[in-house]
Amino acid sequence: MKKALVTGASRGIGEAVARALAKAGFKVYVNYLNSEEKAFAIANEIGGLAVKADVSDLEQVRSMFDETGDINVLVCNAGISEYGLFLDTSPEKWRRIFAVNTDGAYNCMRCALPSMIHAKSGSIITISSVWGICGASCETAYSASKAALIGLTKALAKEVGPSGIRVNCIAPGVIETDMMALFTEEDRAALREQTPLCRLGTPVDVAELAAFLASDKSGFITGQVFGVDGGFGI
Repeated sequence: MKKALVTGASRGIGEAVARALAKAGFKVYVNYLNSEEKAFAIANEIGGLAVKADVSDLEQVRSMFDETGDINVLVCNAGISEYGLFLDTSPEKWRRIFAVNTDGAYNCMRCALPSMIHAKSGSIITISSVWGICGASCETAYSASKAALIGLTKALAKEVGPSGIRVNCIAPGVIETDMMALFTEEDRAALREQTPLCRLGTPVDVAELAAFLASDKSGFITGQVFGVDGGFGI
């Protein structure tokens, strides 16, 4: 059975991706940091295993990979956001957002790639954001960290392509997750109006694409950035 690791999989997009990959036949490792009870419940439901690690800490990530062993698919989903003016974003907040959103992907890729290169196969999927493409006022650190993921995806795809490893990026638009908690209904209505499909996305919308990119059906696709945004980024 092929194995997949999904970071930040105890809720939202990560949870939906974990469930979609399990449905596709993968043994899924559900990474979490704080939501232990939820992560174990999801893992039990899908026949996977919960693994704890702060992805920003390379030593914790290495320990996590000691538990998972070699994997076939890595989904770098773990992320945090901060809403506020650029000048109110402290150096500590800036570094923490990059540590989780960008360095976290680096740490996991660094641990996953040796076995993938040896096997000459594997799929890595990064979860960026429409804000990584367009930029968002009052979310500069988040936008910058997600833009960095896009550059990392494209560069790594070129580097590891000869080893049979595919690296792709999903850039979700406005998705109904916990990150939307600070938005008022008026904010949500405005975002729906800006979306050509006239609705907000769901975690499942993203998960279905992730499952495709993890499968052999996408065997000739690499280095791509896929917007799952209802047309928001057009």
